[in-house]
Amino acid sequence: MTENTTSSGRSGGRAARRAARAAPLADHLRPIRPGMEGGTFRPLSDAGTQRIHQGALDALEQIGLADAPESGIRHLTGAGAILGDDGRIRFPRALIEDMLANANRTITLMGRAPEHDLELGGSRVHFGTAGAAVHIVDVETRNYRDSTLQDLHDAAHIVDRLDNIHFLQRPMVARDVTDNLEMDLNTIYGCCAGTTKHIGTSFTEPSFVPHALEMLHLIAGGEDKWRARPFVSNSNCFVVPPMKFATESCEVMEACIAGGMPILLLSAGQAGATAPAPIAGAIVQAVAECLAGLVYVNAVKPGHPAVFGTWPFVSDLRTGAMSGGSGEQALLTAGCAQMHQFYGLPGGAAAGIADAKLPDMQAGWEQAMSNVMAGMSGLNMVYEAAGMHASLLGFCFESLILGDDLIGQALRCVRGIEVDEDSVSLETIRATCIGGPGHYLGTDQTLNRMQTDFVYPAIANRLSPKEWEEVGKPDLITRAIARKDEILGLQSKARFDPETDAAIRARFNIHLPA
Repeated sequence: MTENTTSSGRSGGRAARRAARAAPLADHLRPIRPGMEGGTFRPLSDAGTQRIHQGALDALEQIGLADAPESGIRHLTGAGAILGDDGRIRFPRALIEDMLANANRTITLMGRAPEHDLELGGSRVHFGTAGAAVHIVDVETRNYRDSTLQDLHDAAHIVDRLDNIHFLQRPMVARDVTDNLEMDLNTIYGCCAGTTKHIGTSFTEPSFVPHALEMLHLIAGGEDKWRARPFVSNSNCFVVPPMKFATESCEVMEACIAGGMPILLLSAGQAGATAPAPIAGAIVQAVAECLAGLVYVNAVKPGHPAVFGTWPFVSDLRTGAMSGGSGEQALLTAGCAQMHQFYGLPGGAAAGIADAKLPDMQAGWEQAMSNVMAGMSGLNMVYEAAGMHASLLGFCFESLILGDDLIGQALRCVRGIEVDEDSVSLETIRATCIGGPGHYLGTDQTLNRMQTDFVYPAIANRLSPKEWEEVGKPDLITRAIARKDEILGLQSKARFDPETDAAIRARFNIHLPA
């Protein structure tokens, strides 16, 4: 009887411990989570950051930016910028320094569900999608096809189910919606119906913004609720590098600011083409353009939330083609992140892009290299971090799912190595080696640290060759396809209630089926 009781107790204890380990951890105990602090990787020296800063100030003061809209000229000159006889707006150093002194050091990008709010600032890191891919990568046929609105919704639905993808910026264009206004509105609908995480989108024309805001008010439950928690931001290419304002995009930006929508100030020069070829020069131009944008936003509405979006890309100088998967791109993005921290501004840049056409080994090294470097540099918003192929021309669902695993490992690198009394482990070593079992497999420390210190992939394979053979030799793509089908077989948790959906469909031509 005693033996049975003891055996039962031990078994029950093991079962309880297994159950405890299988239960979800509280957010503060999870080994990785949104907003972890990076910043340990610094590709620029202190002298380098100062030189880039001075170069950006010189560019703004001496060269300035052309092609501001009339409204922009009024806002900028009213703030202290100078309109030259050549039509270029120049920015005195004192204006930039005053703006930097008063700029937001932190902003919150909100999700439709509060648990997805993103606190930007310092070196807190978040990974998400972005882009304007025009193709879907079909991994089964190894072909590219035009992307559709259903694809966009499906991408949002998948993102909603992935722990390590923290936000959704529209990753592809709905090419089956040919009217530009309807495309912009259906993009918002498709994304919001797919995820309650923060969403980024863009607008083709300024006149489309009021219609979009009307839809967002319906989704939020009223304009007051939207303004209290704006869960969509405007990805705004306010400049056409080198050093020119994009007139219509600036007017879109002004309309979005008036509507209470956060702004991503996106400068996307291409080194060797629309930005200087040296990495440092490309950063100088991007920083100068975004500083001008920050003056613009704060001239329109002081304190309006804006992300400092230095997104310079790299060219393959042999051909002029974009090379988003290069080591130079990884360095460029990390250098931009370091400049964001130099200024103390919430910022974002692009990483995770693959030049590879399929989710193969080339894609793996390209995506991992830049995502790890971006995260460890402390980039607040890592855009285009998963799913992007062919230098942003193709989006792949399976790659998005595999990217969730990849980013999990990148986030573990971001977290770094904690050194404290327990982690140094002297007493555990002593107890194990002197009179102990001679290994650490069953120690309390090992069991306690299994969940809090180690990240386990959902799709990646860690089986031995024998075990792998016994379970049918599964490969990553097959498992990713199965996971995609599993997610898309479920109803999106972000779908609107029937009354809201009916109101939206009564007002707008929604192309997705109800």
